[in-house]
Amino acid sequence: MAESTAGVPEVLEQGEKQHRKLPVRLLIPLALIAVGIGIWRLTQPTVNPNVMQVSGRIEADETDIGAKTGGRVSAIAVQEGDTVKAGQLIAEITDEEVPEQLRAAAAQAAAARQEEQQAKLDIAVAEIQVLEAQASLQQSKGDVRGRVNQAEANVATAQGQLAEAQAQAEQAKAQVVQAQAQVDQAKAQERQARSTLKRAQISRDRYAKLLAQGAVNQDQFEQMQTTLETAQAAVDNAQAAIRTATAGVATARATQSARESAVRAAQTQIAANQGSLEQTQATAFNPTIRNQQLEAAIQQKQQAYARLGAAQAKVKNALAAQAQIQRRIESFKVKSPINGVVQSRPVEPGAVVATGKTLLTLINPQAVYLRGFIPEGDIGKVAVGMKAKVFLDSSPDRPLPAKVTSIDPQASFTPENTYFKNDRVRQVFGVKLAVMQSNRLLAKPGMPADAEILLK
Repeated sequence: MAESTAGVPEVLEQGEKQHRKLPVRLLIPLALIAVGIGIWRLTQPTVNPNVMQVSGRIEADETDIGAKTGGRVSAIAVQEGDTVKAGQLIAEITDEEVPEQLRAAAAQAAAARQEEQQAKLDIAVAEIQVLEAQASLQQSKGDVRGRVNQAEANVATAQGQLAEAQAQAEQAKAQVVQAQAQVDQAKAQERQARSTLKRAQISRDRYAKLLAQGAVNQDQFEQMQTTLETAQAAVDNAQAAIRTATAGVATARATQSARESAVRAAQTQIAANQGSLEQTQATAFNPTIRNQQLEAAIQQKQQAYARLGAAQAKVKNALAAQAQIQRRIESFKVKSPINGVVQSRPVEPGAVVATGKTLLTLINPQAVYLRGFIPEGDIGKVAVGMKAKVFLDSSPDRPLPAKVTSIDPQASFTPENTYFKNDRVRQVFGVKLAVMQSNRLLAKPGMPADAEILLK
């Protein structure tokens, strides 16, 4: 023990001698390093346990504006970066066949209305026939009025015949209108057939060139030729239908003229019956026959009401089809559902798009958020609804108010795959901080930003 204690002063003395031998040029850098470390420690910010630091990027949810129906894009009214308002027209789509379909539907609706009108006229005629049959039945049972009643019945009959003739004249007039509607419908079908023929001609010519180039085989070309011939036949049939419908118009007009002559004759008959009212002898009628006539008239009246119901159903269906086509035409006008900014424009005018194809992508700059990540060990300190502050590089002294709106339910890895236990500390949870800003829109998608989440 004495020996080891005696050796300590010797060692200290030797160390002091060696320390005195260090050159001064080495002491100066060491002193500067020590001073720098001290300054760095003094300048480091104090860690606040009530604040969680987060860094990330400003993002915004995108809204894809798709085509409600397929067709050719005729116009796009906005460019990338343009501001749009909700309800603003931003694009238009066209389809050459839809207007033809609308005209055909309108012609069908007109024809259905004529059928409805015709059914109403038939009901009026049937009601008159019922009245006539009832009058004849009463007379056949021995009407005490004798000749007067018979003469009055004859007058009523003549009046009924006049009403019937007038109804038939109106019916003939309605048939003229209906025949004209059929002509218009046939013309619309002919125009549609010509449109189909034109497209078939273009396809056949294109396949002829491809056949000459060896790009398609003979069967494919003949298939296009068959399609062209079928379209030509459809045009021919439509033209024949036009001629038939035109002839129907002429026939209906001739019938209308004849029915108008019958009206004049019925008017003359009424005058004659009224003149011979007192001279007409009562005639006995078989009650059984008159009862059968009455039943037949009632049945005709019921049938006329059934035709009216069917005609009204046709009118309803035709109008529904017309409205459906009209709604499709309205769907060609694409309007913005939100106030926003055009983020991307993937299609251009002239492109043919299918239903649901994205025409424009919008973002709402008022609904932006900071997307950041928090280490797994700290995520338990953060909860949805906590207030926060977002600092932009462009204005670090003016933080924007924000709050935590969502936290990812599962952790993410950085890097994506881990193989060692120590790598688990790199697990992070994504968070969203909704940024509340004025109309100045300081925070824009794509900007880097920092945030402080207030834990208390």
